[in-house]
Amino acid sequence: MHNVVLIEGDGIGPEISRAVQQILKAAGAPINWIPARAGMGAYRELGNPLPDETIELIDKYKVALKGPLETPVGGGFRSINVALRQRFELFSNIRPAKSLPGIHSPFTHVDMVIFRENTQGMYIGQERWVGDDEKHAESIAVVTREASEKIIHAAFQYARKHNFKKVAVVHKANILKLTTGLFLNIGREIAPQYPDIEFRDVIVDNMAMQMVMRPEQFDVVVTTNLFGDILSDLASGLVGGLGLTGSANIGEKHAMFEAVHGSAPDIAGQKKANPSALLFSSLMMLDYLGENEISAKIHQAVISTLKDNLDACTPDIGGKGDTFTYADAVCLALK
Repeated sequence: MHNVVLIEGDGIGPEISRAVQQILKAAGAPINWIPARAGMGAYRELGNPLPDETIELIDKYKVALKGPLETPVGGGFRSINVALRQRFELFSNIRPAKSLPGIHSPFTHVDMVIFRENTQGMYIGQERWVGDDEKHAESIAVVTREASEKIIHAAFQYARKHNFKKVAVVHKANILKLTTGLFLNIGREIAPQYPDIEFRDVIVDNMAMQMVMRPEQFDVVVTTNLFGDILSDLASGLVGGLGLTGSANIGEKHAMFEAVHGSAPDIAGQKKANPSALLFSSLMMLDYLGENEISAKIHQAVISTLKDNLDACTPDIGGKGDTFTYADAVCLALK
């Protein structure tokens, strides 16, 4: 039995969390859920968006599944997602994007995985006003050799383990010569250690264009924090949106799996939310825990549901059902 901390999150989080728990239970996944709080709901009730108890639970049990958290825009507390990644040194953000049957998209052969360095870059939160009139702001980006080596090795190792043939390092070294230049140079140093993997480097703006012209040319993509944030959302858009892609945050000792879409407070409690993103994240969690057969079984049940029982799915992907008819349909396919 695996102990997993469950942060249901804000908005639609509790609904999609219950749907995912239902499916994993039906598949026989040996999970003991440890409930924890974070986000706007925790802030309103406890005065703290990331309670110490939640941090202690994640530190104790090492693995967490997290629903979407609301983050104030332009003020208030900083992103809890970023805080958790930095607190537990979850340096590797892994975002697969793969075409799915039954999903309307002009792209039908996408199968790529974005590896995003998760702890540095522009997201370290070092911003400041210059002067007293708030007319000049500065932000600092940090790129280190240690963090770059970790994420680039992780990308190559993932490619080898999952039979991908290509790794692309994405950068802006023609302009940001020190920070992303360092990242690119480390990629070039590491690539010869994996002679079975084809290596290329791509400037980030060209990468965005190439992804919407010929996304099938990419397998594993590894990049810095800000670029990875943007490109992973773009990759999700190619296969139907953030509601259809999972996400993993992996460190040396801890791992957190999460839905990266918003908390959608406008539809909270209405059973309209698609649980696919959190479900796919939970499958990545099962793989991490060594429950590969159960993960594969659930994945096949989702594919069968999208192919043969789309009406039971949520309206955002063309169905006529709701969060729990979708979960019921996947459970039926498991049988």
